[in-house]
Amino acid sequence: MNAFFKFCHDDWYFAVPMALMSVVGLSLVIWRLLLNYNGSVSMSEFLPAFQQRLEKEGVEGALRYCKERTEIIPHRLYVAGLEAHKQGLAAVRRGMANAIELEITPDLNFLLPPILAIAKIATMVGLFGTVISMINTFNAIEEAAHQGGGGGVGGQAGAIGLALFATAMGLITAIPLVFSHVLLKSWVGRFELRMKSAAHRLLFLLQNVKMPVGKASASVPGAVPAGVTRG
Repeated sequence: MNAFFKFCHDDWYFAVPMALMSVVGLSLVIWRLLLNYNGSVSMSEFLPAFQQRLEKEGVEGALRYCKERTEIIPHRLYVAGLEAHKQGLAAVRRGMANAIELEITPDLNFLLPPILAIAKIATMVGLFGTVISMINTFNAIEEAAHQGGGGGVGGQAGAIGLALFATAMGLITAIPLVFSHVLLKSWVGRFELRMKSAAHRLLFLLQNVKMPVGKASASVPGAVPAGVTRG
């Protein structure tokens, strides 16, 4: 422990940046976890309430209900689909696909690149600190040898050990961040599958909703368009 404090004191220009990277990386991971938690929704609880609102108040009522929610699937995915329901199911499908690809998925990957970047940079900074410290140590050994001191290598053994603390701090910072990045990327993949499943569920529910009067009359054989009288 004393050796570590000595490293932090003597090589503070390496220890302080690496400590800051550890704190920033941990903060980003916690931030991303909180975003994931707040954006998740229990579909087993949400879908029955959504279906009930859809049956009682129609698409407009269901749209208002989704806008009141704060989770990703109701507030962003379902809203994007329901807002296009007047153009038909194909438009609903396109609206949800665009929302997933252009809006939701980029937001789910928010903070993941900085987390991975800090993990890689911490490893390289730690290695760089070790190399610089080793260079200084071997220079000191060479100077001791030129002065005729046979104990130069033994005298610098502690300095060599201190130099390795830089690499150790880099690995201590990088390993948890890389592990967290892998788990968060896996969560994003699973959530994308949940969104696609929820999108198919919405299309299935909308198939049982009555179409607007204008479209319904246009699809009935022999229906008379507005403003036209039979001869």
